[in-house]
Amino acid sequence: MPPSPLDVSAGALRALAHDYGQLNWALFGECLRPAPLSLMDGASMLGVWRPDPRGIALCRALVLERPWGTVLEVLKHEMAHQFVDEVLGVHDETAHGPAFRRVCMDRGIDLRASGSPDASPPDKEGGVLRRVRKLLALADSPNPHEAETAMRTAHRLMLKYNLAHLQEEGSDGRVESDAYGYLHLGRPTGRSTEAERALAGLLGEFFFVQPIWVSVYRVEDGKRVNALEVTGRRENLAMAEYVYHFLLHAADALWKEHKRTHALRRDAGRQAYRAGVIRGFADRLRNERQHQKGEGLVWIGDPRADRHFRRRHPRVRTTRTRTSERSEVAGHGRAAGKNLVLNRPLTTGTRTRGRLLPS
Repeated sequence: MPPSPLDVSAGALRALAHDYGQLNWALFGECLRPAPLSLMDGASMLGVWRPDPRGIALCRALVLERPWGTVLEVLKHEMAHQFVDEVLGVHDETAHGPAFRRVCMDRGIDLRASGSPDASPPDKEGGVLRRVRKLLALADSPNPHEAETAMRTAHRLMLKYNLAHLQEEGSDGRVESDAYGYLHLGRPTGRSTEAERALAGLLGEFFFVQPIWVSVYRVEDGKRVNALEVTGRRENLAMAEYVYHFLLHAADALWKEHKRTHALRRDAGRQAYRAGVIRGFADRLRNERQHQKGEGLVWIGDPRADRHFRRRHPRVRTTRTRTSERSEVAGHGRAAGKNLVLNRPLTTGTRTRGRLLPS
């Protein structure tokens, strides 16, 4: 029997109270006096901090219908208003004045109050993604040499783009709120697969984003689950999202081909094979990186992206997980992944997997 709307709302409020406490500890040093939380109906705003009567109210439709990562961004935005009001005691500025902006900037909080993750780069920055998309279309070539060259050129272009930004922007320690953002990739699950964990590592190593697994609340069944979050420049977020969906779809397609080739009836080795595909593709990218080093193109990281990540996640805990890298089926997947070419979006029927780069 499905839970009643009242029970769903009550569960969501308990989850909000839990996350409020975690955010107060992680982002605000427990300086905030816990505020009453409530849901509001028919509101034109997604959230609001009210000093009198004291409390934070979030739009019911937002909390019950939108991804929890989006809900948390709005909650953090309202907690920033509370911090400015009750801790800093600033009352002579506009709601989104200098004090509020500084509080948000120092904690990686979205200033826009929409909460929605946005990988859309500013118009002047979109050109690099259009060029990458054209190169990935060329990677569909039946000529293996042409396809590999196109993929290598696309990745080299993204590297040169990021290196150019480091040189142009200097290192004054400031993070532009419109240049950096975050995305949650895939569907939040109770336990991430080995392939998803390998893919998170690949994105962080080769595609200029910072991955982290975060805890979110799943409203439909009232459970705490994990979501893969990536942060970085918005152009890199768009590329990482594309690569994420492409590689998972490609790994599934290669597994089906492997099953047919080896006359397998069961999916017992599917997860190990998919993880092997991801690691094989990472091997290919590492080999490509050696060519880039020969051209003097060496990526040492983006200090502003690192600061943005640490502001969003100042208290990070690392864990270790077991892998199946040495199994025979994982070896088959790794060999297949080494021959994989990143090209334009794969489609199933008429539906394309994953949001695409700008057309």
